Amino acid sequence: MFESVYAVLPFPLKTVIQQLPTDVLNELEEIRIRECRPLEIVFKGRYAFISSQGELCENDTGAHRPTREECVKLLDLLTNHSVYSYDEELKRGYITIVGGHRVGLAGRTLLEQGKVKHIRDISSFNIRIAREVMDCGKKVLPALFDSAARTIHHTLVISPPQRGKTTLIRDLARLISYGYWPSNMHMKGLKVGIVDERCELAACVRGVPKFDVGPRTDVLDACPKAEGMMMMIRAMSPDVIVVDEIGREEDAEAIQEALHAGIRLIASAHGNDLNDIRRRPVLQKLISAEIFSRYVVLHSKDGTVAIHSVSDAKGNQVPC
Repeated sequence: MFESVYAVLPFPLKTVIQQLPTDVLNELEEIRIRECRPLEIVFKGRYAFISSQGELCENDTGAHRPTREECVKLLDLLTNHSVYSYDEELKRGYITIVGGHRVGLAGRTLLEQGKVKHIRDISSFNIRIAREVMDCGKKVLPALFDSAARTIHHTLVISPPQRGKTTLIRDLARLISYGYWPSNMHMKGLKVGIVDERCELAACVRGVPKFDVGPRTDVLDACPKAEGMMMMIRAMSPDVIVVDEIGREEDAEAIQEALHAGIRLIASAHGNDLNDIRRRPVLQKLISAEIFSRYVVLHSKDGTVAIHSVSDAKGNQVPC
């Protein structure tokens, strides 16, 4: 899992991270690198500063402080020695590396007509560790199964960042593709289409998923969600489309097209709960139209992802 992360870390930072205790490495969620400021990690819902010897620090006094040279080298490795070829990623504020790990970036933005054109003088990096959690969707899958139609309900997974949205919908794609249905439903797996705009769901390398997303799953990698959903419908005739982090107007239009084509959808969105995402105009339209018949809200307890609630289009609780 960490080979692709180690590959983009300059030698001093790589050495520090490799010296972390095994139990910390196993629970590592984020590596936060800030130029000339304390090196920080997040693990199991906690955070800590890290010394140059890979020891956890109670405060920032003894923490390793990445130098300007380390940060420049880190960006060079992240962009494969060609920062200008990553203009689109830099404009969006993140780069996804092999393994599905997303590296968030912060620095000085350059604007063009009021929109971000580029980020330069990058001085902060947040490496978010992607992990497969096999079978994490098994508990909730029966609540999402539409027994009358013998398929899945249109489902929206809701949670704040770093609570397991991507991990859950990835596993749901896998389970549906394999056909791990409730024991009383004797049916095979469905065709699944994943539109992986941020290269996190399937962690493709040269188009081949490195995460197990199921035997009947096709992936459009690094493709905008709205355009990708339409491409999937036309080209691959999926039974279910899986997308991460919807919220734009074009996403809603593509979802409507998928609905008219008889395709079921599993998507995710940032928010604390259903009431929270109602405040977002695009999602409010989808909720009011009762596009989704299942809403799954996640929460985190001691760093462990858990299902907080499942509800239907009317807001009624669904047992799981």
